[in-house]
Amino acid sequence: MENYVHVRPEHLNHHGFLFGGVLLMWVDESAWMTASLDYPDCTMVTAGMDKIIFKHRVENGAILRFVIRPSKKGRKSIQYGVTVFSDEPGNTEEKEVFTTSVTFVRIDQSGKAINLPERSTLRSELANLRE
Repeated sequence: MENYVHVRPEHLNHHGFLFGGVLLMWVDESAWMTASLDYPDCTMVTAGMDKIIFKHRVENGAILRFVIRPSKKGRKSIQYGVTVFSDEPGNTEEKEVFTTSVTFVRIDQSGKAINLPERSTLRSELANLRE
């Protein structure tokens, strides 16, 4: 799945660039939306993020493209690779600014981890086939 966000002044840190915490929120939200679309009848919660790597700072006015793809599935969890690209004002091509993996666990009403269904809609895998 892909998602887009426009960086505005309220997203900037005291140095005038995108605040890392805001980017992490968008990464978690975009990956969660993908997991929720892939497993529509499941309650999915974030279990963790691996190796958070900020590669470049991001300027005000940039359009961020989030690319989220499933990378590993367990019995109760699924992991998505997330890569973020920035298309900044005046640039002719986007650059990769961030990568991580986000793991989600399916939980029941009491918060206990439970098995994922055998099959999902895996819309993100279908999107890979179209590329």
